[in-house]
Amino acid sequence: MEKATNGLERLASAVGGFGKALLAMGENRLELWLVEVQEERELLLRTALLGLGVATLSLLALITLTAAICVLCWDRSPGTALLSLTAVYGLGAAILFWRLTRLRRSAKQPSATLDQLRKDRASWEKHLP
Repeated sequence: MEKATNGLERLASAVGGFGKALLAMGENRLELWLVEVQEERELLLRTALLGLGVATLSLLALITLTAAICVLCWDRSPGTALLSLTAVYGLGAAILFWRLTRLRRSAKQPSATLDQLRKDRASWEKHLP
């Protein structure tokens, strides 16, 4: 009877150790994922603020340039000046839209957490039947 009790205690100890290791591994992976999310959030915020600043100042510069060109060309051909500026701005917007679409398609996912989870799965598959 003592052998059975000793075997059950060892089994319970092994299962408890396995559970603790599994929880520690899960906690580590969750912390890694949270760090990656925080870094991506900060990068996104910084990028958005810089983008807004660039867009605002660029818009002001283009408005001023448009006014200057219209004032200079108003006597000769105001319609041609306005249509030319519209074409230039439209082409610029199309190029920026194309680049934005290309950037969105090439965006990377946070890979460190996924790599660690894949390694963990491979390790568990080796040890479990």
